[in-house]
Amino acid sequence: MSQAYALWIDQQQADADAKRALAAEGYQLVCCADVTEVVTLCRDYQPALVFVGSTMAQMPLPELVALLSRKLPSAQIISMVTSDQSALASDSLQNGAIDYLVKPFFAAQLQTSVRNATAMRQGLKDLVAVSHASRQMLQLAHRAAQTQATVLILGESGTGKERLAQFIHQASERADKPFIAVNCAAIPEHMLEAMLFGHNKGAFTGAVNQQIGKFEAANGGSILLDEISELPLALQAKLLRVLQEREVERLGSNSRIKLDIRVIAASNKNLRSQVEQGLFREDLFYRLDVLPLSWPALRERRDDILPLAEFFLQKYGNGKYRLSQTAADVMQQYNWPGNVRELENVMQRALVMARGIELQVADLNLPHCHPQAAAFCASLLKQSKKNAEFDYILDVLNKFNGHRTRTAEALGVSTRALRYKLAAMREHGVDIDALAS
Repeated sequence: MSQAYALWIDQQQADADAKRALAAEGYQLVCCADVTEVVTLCRDYQPALVFVGSTMAQMPLPELVALLSRKLPSAQIISMVTSDQSALASDSLQNGAIDYLVKPFFAAQLQTSVRNATAMRQGLKDLVAVSHASRQMLQLAHRAAQTQATVLILGESGTGKERLAQFIHQASERADKPFIAVNCAAIPEHMLEAMLFGHNKGAFTGAVNQQIGKFEAANGGSILLDEISELPLALQAKLLRVLQEREVERLGSNSRIKLDIRVIAASNKNLRSQVEQGLFREDLFYRLDVLPLSWPALRERRDDILPLAEFFLQKYGNGKYRLSQTAADVMQQYNWPGNVRELENVMQRALVMARGIELQVADLNLPHCHPQAAAFCASLLKQSKKNAEFDYILDVLNKFNGHRTRTAEALGVSTRALRYKLAAMREHGVDIDALAS
């Protein structure tokens, strides 16, 4: 088993208690007090955990966290701040940190944060989250998982709301208990009540046996009520009572069964709008809307597109296939109205249509996407990416008043690599000579 490393980036060195606490959790600590060493240490150790202090004068904490998020997309970053730096803590969370510790902290607090980070990483094993938007959402989901509160997941159809609900369950203390998913839109209305609450023998015509409901089956664990906006109004009132009283009655029974359960609801509709239209009970909405999470559409997290494609190629093609560069460019440009579900279907179809190990644009068979047009679109996309890269370098260069060494450090590249980039920018007509060197 390979050694797991934790990187400690702070001018104040980790004390003996912190080192022992991390060692007890299976991490060997590597300390760093100079930002210029960070990129090298990240490359050499590939740390699974990174602790970042707010005392690094060379770079503000949020920017350092953002740099680490780009360099170590699979690492869990925890910021370390003082009690008067709540704004810094918030900014670091928005830039990629999954948690923060307030100095001075005890070894037990450090271990709790490490265990939460480890649980989050384990939950991510089969969940692709590369883009900043999806990683930020997973940070919120992980925080929600540490509570017992009801969670409401909103998002377009096919974005992976059920997978996010599973992630919340797996990251919670209920992980070893049942996770039950119910699609409220897929079950006929006359069967839904009996399926949710259960029934006794003879409760209605056809009830020849006693049957426990989904709530009972999930007792001790979590239940996902997917597409909850499709729940009939009469059943919404009964659901509200279950959520309020935390108990359920089977149909045909007068006895109440106590529930210890985490409820997660999901919908592809705007429930607040549904309330205004009289299609959803307002009291139920506020009972569900305790911890709302809005899972972004795939077009809003484009950095996830190709990693997801690779995930499905591995899943259905045993890693034997790859995307051509043009196919990859076209996939990143496509808007994916069906979200992750559509992408999964496209990859399965492409594997069937493929004539070789490299998948081409024609194999994808995307709507309104012909190979000739795709090649032209791909060239435009490459130019757009190049322009965006040039703009970002200029922004960082301006921030450091043209100082090449500090700019290279902030970008995470060598000064030599930066010189090559600047030369390429000049060739493309970008005016950088006005900046001081």
